[in-house]
Amino acid sequence: MSFNSPFTGTVIQPTDVSYRSITLSADSTLSWPINGSDTDNAAARVMDVTSLSSGLVLAGVLVTGTAGQCSCTTTPSLFVGQAVVVAGTLTGTSTGLVSGTTYYIILTNGSTTFTLSSTLGGTAVATTAGTTTGLTFTLDSFTLDMPPANQASVGIDALFRNVGSYSFEVRTYAGGSIVTIAPGEAKYIYLTTNATTAGTWGLIAFGVGTSNVDAATLAGFGLKAISNTLNGAIEVNTFASNYTALATDRASTYVWTGGAGTLTLTSAVTLGNDWYMMVRNGGTGTLTIAPSGGDLINGAANISLQPADSCVLCCSGSAFFTVGLGRSTQFNFTQLTKAVVTGSYTLTAAEAANVIQKYTGTLTGNVTVVLPQTVQVYYITNQTNGGGPGYQITFTTSGGGATATVPASQQVILLCDSVNLLNASTIAAGASNVSLVDGTVGAPSLNFATETSTGIYRPGSGEFGIAILGVKLFGLTATGLNIPGTGNFTGGVQGGVF
Repeated sequence: MSFNSPFTGTVIQPTDVSYRSITLSADSTLSWPINGSDTDNAAARVMDVTSLSSGLVLAGVLVTGTAGQCSCTTTPSLFVGQAVVVAGTLTGTSTGLVSGTTYYIILTNGSTTFTLSSTLGGTAVATTAGTTTGLTFTLDSFTLDMPPANQASVGIDALFRNVGSYSFEVRTYAGGSIVTIAPGEAKYIYLTTNATTAGTWGLIAFGVGTSNVDAATLAGFGLKAISNTLNGAIEVNTFASNYTALATDRASTYVWTGGAGTLTLTSAVTLGNDWYMMVRNGGTGTLTIAPSGGDLINGAANISLQPADSCVLCCSGSAFFTVGLGRSTQFNFTQLTKAVVTGSYTLTAAEAANVIQKYTGTLTGNVTVVLPQTVQVYYITNQTNGGGPGYQITFTTSGGGATATVPASQQVILLCDSVNLLNASTIAAGASNVSLVDGTVGAPSLNFATETSTGIYRPGSGEFGIAILGVKLFGLTATGLNIPGTGNFTGGVQGGVF
């Protein structure tokens, strides 16, 4: 039989059947309503379809007999000829039902009892009663296959409306999926190529119950289709290296997880007057937000977010602004007590959150403490035993810069500008006296920044001492002066007894 027009040589479109109501009680294949066709299962332009199979998973299935008898606790609509797909790994006590096999109901009360066969309309499968733990029993949903595409002209179409309670799938003649139609939905398909029996089919969603557009086709940045409605959606991304925010980051949230870094903003003209994103500094250093091309943010060239700061960045098309710039309100005066011995110690974010920091332990070598790159004030007390050579603790940031060295038994206030550590200790104007800690011969309480083992200290009760390079060379008490070692007196020595 030829389907080509003797006048044009093209495929002739089949006779048009306007409407059919179809009840699916098994998988079915439609045919074109053409001359010579001996089937009444013709494809129509509009089809209302009711599927009798649910695709649901039966709950509480037990094998109750030796001839495929089963029961379940759910009450779907069961019928003879319905397919049941068994899957999983059996750990229960029954036998006879094999995972990966499709069985068919040959007897049922319509709700909670059914008998299975391995073939449609065949005899019952041999079983032993018991539990089916580990197996799932799924009622197979039905399929409706279109006729061969190469027997029709491109542009032929069909509208399917699911008027039943269960989903069904519309497929090509070759078995490929075109669309699954849920209860209440209407889908319109049309043939775009007919070179093979499967063909290529276009799809238009008519919505649920009305001709509304498909929500999924409308969901853009900051929107998500859930069922048939559009819903707000905020995608969260983390980044630990410098990044440039793009137009595609609209409505997204970016959480910084690194040390010091920069978030560069694409030009305001490119992003436009309605672009926005959310930013949070969840890292350990300062996050700089810098517009590009001379644009300003809050009237400045850039802004800095300290750890735990957050904001919404909004673009006006010519500049950027922040909304709800959340500064961390936690001013943590809890104390960190950390034992150190020798080598380098990098503080965690939780440790560095403590403004007051006390270091203890017996030093066996010099210690370096690495602080995060953030603007902060630290109150440091070195309560370690500096050891014989007078080992010390040096504080630095992960970005390098100026460092601060604190000898044993010393306290200091350090200012961190995110790169450098500066000694903030000063004498208050008008102070009448200055009190020093005792110090040690290796770490005098009053010493020199470039030679911290030279200075004055209190060796003991009622004694004033001077140390040079960690060696006591001068001791003055109420009973006299003690100068260890030899002396060189160029002007002579007078008075007293020698």
